[in-house]
Amino acid sequence: MKKVWFQLHWVFGISAGLVLALMGLTGAMLSFQDEILRAANPASLTVEKRAGGTLPMGELIRRVEGAEPGKKVAFVWVKVDGDEAGRIFYTPKPGQRRGEARYVDPYTAQLLPAPRGEGLFNFIMQLHRFLAAGEAGKQVTAACTLILLYLCLSGLYLRWPRKALNWRAWLAFDWRKKGRAFNWDLHAVAGTWCLAFYLLAALTGLYWSYDWYRGGLFKLLDDTPAGQHKGLRGGGKRGPAPEGPPPVLDADAVWATIQQTGGASMTAYNLRMPPVKGQPATVFYLLDDAAHDRAFNEMTIDPVSGELLGDKRYNDSSFGKQLLTSVYALHVGSYFGLTGRILMMLASLSMPLFFVTGWLLYLDRRRKKRAAVVARGDLRNTGGADAWLVGYASQSGFAERLAWQSAGQLQAAGLPVRVEPLAKLDRAQLQQTRNALFVVSTFGDGEAPDSARGFERQVLGQALGLHDLRFAVLALGDRQYEQFCGFARRLQGWLQGQGARPLFEGIDVDNGDAAALHDWQQQLARLSGSAPQAAFSAPAFEVWSLVGREHLNPGSQGESTWLLRLAAPSDSQIDWSAGDLVEIAPRQPEFLVEAWLDRLGLDGDASVQADGIATPLRIALAGCLLPGNLEHLVGQHAQAVYDALIKLSVRQYSIASLRSDGALELIVRQEQHADGSLGICSGWLTEYLPDGGSLLLRLRRNRSFHLSADDRPLILIGNGTGLAGLRSLLRASIAEGRRRNWLLFGERNIAHDFYCREELEGALARGELQRLDVAFSRDQAEKVYVQDRLRASGEVLAQWLEDGAVIHVCGSLQGMAEGVDRTLRELLGDAEVEALLESGRYRRDVY
Repeated sequence: MKKVWFQLHWVFGISAGLVLALMGLTGAMLSFQDEILRAANPASLTVEKRAGGTLPMGELIRRVEGAEPGKKVAFVWVKVDGDEAGRIFYTPKPGQRRGEARYVDPYTAQLLPAPRGEGLFNFIMQLHRFLAAGEAGKQVTAACTLILLYLCLSGLYLRWPRKALNWRAWLAFDWRKKGRAFNWDLHAVAGTWCLAFYLLAALTGLYWSYDWYRGGLFKLLDDTPAGQHKGLRGGGKRGPAPEGPPPVLDADAVWATIQQTGGASMTAYNLRMPPVKGQPATVFYLLDDAAHDRAFNEMTIDPVSGELLGDKRYNDSSFGKQLLTSVYALHVGSYFGLTGRILMMLASLSMPLFFVTGWLLYLDRRRKKRAAVVARGDLRNTGGADAWLVGYASQSGFAERLAWQSAGQLQAAGLPVRVEPLAKLDRAQLQQTRNALFVVSTFGDGEAPDSARGFERQVLGQALGLHDLRFAVLALGDRQYEQFCGFARRLQGWLQGQGARPLFEGIDVDNGDAAALHDWQQQLARLSGSAPQAAFSAPAFEVWSLVGREHLNPGSQGESTWLLRLAAPSDSQIDWSAGDLVEIAPRQPEFLVEAWLDRLGLDGDASVQADGIATPLRIALAGCLLPGNLEHLVGQHAQAVYDALIKLSVRQYSIASLRSDGALELIVRQEQHADGSLGICSGWLTEYLPDGGSLLLRLRRNRSFHLSADDRPLILIGNGTGLAGLRSLLRASIAEGRRRNWLLFGERNIAHDFYCREELEGALARGELQRLDVAFSRDQAEKVYVQDRLRASGEVLAQWLEDGAVIHVCGSLQGMAEGVDRTLRELLGDAEVEALLESGRYRRDVY
């Protein structure tokens, strides 16, 4: 349901936002129209205040009519004590509703020149109410006013924080945010600031938009007995102008009644003559104790005899009737005095902000969706038994990318292809398939990726007749594990046991080995009868720079941990999502390379061929593993030495920030060996790489660890540097306006190892993080770990999962991740945990 509200919110916001922005700007311009016109036209709208007071109404009317023979006054507006000009309207000509308007000095009856700028404000009013397009424009603004009401209510629902009583969760800006996160903060927090004003403007604006709405208000609020309504003031469509003999006015008699009824406390009056003879005149007047500038009292007077026919006092009316009288004052904010007018003007001026930020957020979502499509190229799944199936099982996204690249090679050769994750394959699909490629990774020591665990349990355990199936397997793994490519080998053994025939020998890939991937491409080229394509390649490295390095745990008992900030080159193509990884090409420090060269007696400036490029030996060696035993290298020339060395492999790190934060951030623990030396990549990043120094970096998509597309509660569990991936997910969740976030984090000591403490506790105080459970293992006699905190919150965990929560685990596989998995199985049972894994509600990025 929340997704439906969100979709409607942005559809209405995108479609009506421009009109609402225009209505807001024009409304703000009109907020102080009278003051602006008076300041610009002192000769027309400001008069000299005289001790004798303003002229009696009868005398004023006679002098004005004497100055304009043949014209009769039908409307008079005068403030009886002040320096403001009065205003009169003459009787309209036949067929017209309103006559000519003039400003007049109420002390002398002198007619004043027309003020400059009044026509401009009249046009602005036409824009505000009708888009200067008459009845058609009125229908548009009326519909947009209804939409504004929906946007207010849906926006309130969509951003409702769990800690609703925490004012910071509602109203506090985080000025440290950038990009999309800052746009969302502007849109949501500023929207909360303006919410009451927009609701008031919409609810009152509808009074002039729809007859049914206005009629409903009168039925609800008016205390006039049924059958005594004169009609709905400010009404909708008007009929033809009344016809009949003109009214007769005894101005002196009417003035005497006005004075007697209003008394000495009357500060302003407004006489409105009836359109035809035989109807009463209406006088609206203000008293010096008026609640606001529209708290009018109303007299009805016989214009011939001056007899008082009725007197309705604002203060004597019911609250509902007072609200009806004050609709305009509520709409412009003057109901609450000068402060209300200023605040309503500022809220109106802010309306374009929500149109702009809404569009920016919408375009950001569109851009991310397009990027996902581009990542898959122009491939489209093709149905039918003849289509080649490319099935994949991916933990970090690498197998998925290779599956799409493989499908692209087949499709380029004219073969129909469909790409599916193993989790979506069932018995019937496999039995109907004639040719299949399986690109599968192995998680940990021989396990299936989380998304494929259900496939292994439900499908690999069945006996199927697959005698018509031909297949090939590309297995991705890491030889440091005893069960290297264990899941892929179980898959291949099961397929052959069901009668399927291999197209060629399965290919194992150790840590993205380029030679093995090239063999796979050659085999695909032979199968499809096409020439081999360019080698499958990872995204190109980009040259980024280190712009900040912060020590997160000074004084810690453990190894030092650092927060690194990396800046992108101007032409960067990397656009990451929360949960993604980066691959960094490590380098040996310069002093270590020089010392190693001195031991061999080699010239560091000697030129060698590195990847086909002439490079100084010292630069080339920075990308190699430098062994301590040099016996096999002594006496070799520079190129032979370089060729004999093992090249450093890339290192992966979880991204700890969002693109909108303005920098790519990593949390890196500095590895220290027994001899005091530092780990190659961690030492280079945290110690040897100078500020402003360059490094090679590329993106590694990790879609299986991304934030869920729909708004679900988020449970983040991790330890140590695993906070990096969790931090980016938390920031993304907050930027999306989601508030049901729970973080469980573990480290050694709270005094030194509570990484990003101020940020996390600030999110907790603002209601952006609903729960924060920490476990610092060395702060008590008995060690407490993050899985212990999880076990103690078993009932809360069950409730969150019942509400659809997604669990993300990031950190060390040995110890933390295994402990968390055991605890989840204790609390939920194996079947429930497997179901969470298969449905994507239990996601892991562990190492």
